[in-house]
Amino acid sequence: MKTEQETETNTPPPTNGETAAVEESRRVRPKWLVPLVAGLCTLALVVAGGIGWKIWSDRRLAEAKAACATASDAARGAMNDWNTLVNGDAADLLEVKADQVKDAKTIDALKTALDVEAPEYEGCVADGKDGLETAIDELDDAAAWYEKHAGSLKKAVDAVNDSKLAKTIDTAKTLLESSNGNVQDDKTREELSKAIEAKDEAAIAKASKAVNDSIAAKQKADEEAKAKAQAEADAKAAAAANAQTQQQQYNYQQSQPQQSWTPSYPYGGGSTGGGSGTTGGSTGGSAGSSYGGSFGYSSGDGAATPGGTCPESVCGV
Repeated sequence: MKTEQETETNTPPPTNGETAAVEESRRVRPKWLVPLVAGLCTLALVVAGGIGWKIWSDRRLAEAKAACATASDAARGAMNDWNTLVNGDAADLLEVKADQVKDAKTIDALKTALDVEAPEYEGCVADGKDGLETAIDELDDAAAWYEKHAGSLKKAVDAVNDSKLAKTIDTAKTLLESSNGNVQDDKTREELSKAIEAKDEAAIAKASKAVNDSIAAKQKADEEAKAKAQAEADAKAAAAANAQTQQQQYNYQQSQPQQSWTPSYPYGGGSTGGGSGTTGGSTGGSAGSSYGGSFGYSSGDGAATPGGTCPESVCGV
């Protein structure tokens, strides 16, 4: 195997003609050509470098814009979750009173969780890469804030709901016990018991209303029955009192002595006067009367008969 030195040594030297051609070409090439070529090459490198830089810079800016858009979406989503909770469940529970929950401190904790200043959402308003990167950092911080406080607010909301349910269950249990035997329909108490066991606040509220309505219905029915019984008792008492009064009047009348009036009268010629109780008269005359005699009257055809009772038409009594 030949070495490089042997290869170079064995290469035949140029001939006189080749040497002359090379020298001729060197003499023909102008002197300005080399600097021109070099300048063009340098310019080509500069242009190529500028184009490459522009491409690289545009790529970095596009990447920054994409990253900012992603950060903006995350921040906006976290902010929307927070606002939904603030304006929804949390706002509703602010209407709950202390006596509606088992632990009033849960309401205070909810108010504290809401008493915070949320960061402003600005989005990707910068144009340059550096501005976009700053915006990305701010959006990431905002998203983290919203996620953190949404979590703490959700815990506060759950605590109030749990405390409210516990108070509702306690109240329902008390109603269930006190309504035993005091409802018109005992099925309402069975439904209330099932709702308490299920810890369903809506079902408990519905069943509790049914039990209270049934209690009211029984009370009304009892009052009406009591009033009816009292009216009947009063009527019987009034009838008995009236019968007793009539009996007393009858007894009183029966106890009084029977009075009869037997006036004496004279027998005379039709004149009436106060005689001595003797009778007499003339033919065709009418009997006269004397109130001092021992004879009475009896009625008959409007005339007085000796020995009878004086009629009202005659005596006026």
